[in-house]
Amino acid sequence: MFTFSSANATPEFEGRGGEELGTNLSNVLYKVFSNKHSLDLHSLSISPGEHCWVLYVDVLLLQCDGNLYDAISIAIKAALFNTKIPRVNITSDDEGGKEIELSDDPYDCMRVNVENVPCIVTLCKVGHRHVVDATLQEKACSVASLIIAVTHNGTITCSRKVGGGSLDPESIFEMTETGKRVGKALHAPLMKLLQQEESLSKKRVRVGFLC
Repeated sequence: MFTFSSANATPEFEGRGGEELGTNLSNVLYKVFSNKHSLDLHSLSISPGEHCWVLYVDVLLLQCDGNLYDAISIAIKAALFNTKIPRVNITSDDEGGKEIELSDDPYDCMRVNVENVPCIVTLCKVGHRHVVDATLQEKACSVASLIIAVTHNGTITCSRKVGGGSLDPESIFEMTETGKRVGKALHAPLMKLLQQEESLSKKRVRVGFLC
């Protein structure tokens, strides 16, 4: 999981500011997505104990309008939905060694199951209330934020506080319940949109010399 930020997005991304933000984002995103609850890691296995597929996610931030974790998590789930992994055949040679052969058919592939891939919801504490999908101005008024990763069935896979302020137990409970409700509601429309876009891509008319 690698996160890069463009200095064109905001002056804060220039120099070490962008490096520090990228490191913090990468650490949180790695914790959220690289676990058995988010992805079926067994499906990435080619030969148990020997070979497996490794998925790399590179995130490039071109603009910053707040809610980076939320936007990135949606982009990652969409990218994994479109990811296709080639099927392989494992054969043994005369000496007992194993050889991996890729299928000659470019369409012979498998999809990544994104059903349990979580979406992140950031809740900002402003005064005695909390705000979801805060603007940059609202975030500037926030003393602390709570980041919650929620699956399609409302399971929380990761939570983390960011910001210099503190959160009392009652606020954490209320923010967690709100984040769980909002995060659960994100998945259905996102998956519907991704499936609609995929169905449209199959109907597009191809033009050009190589059609």
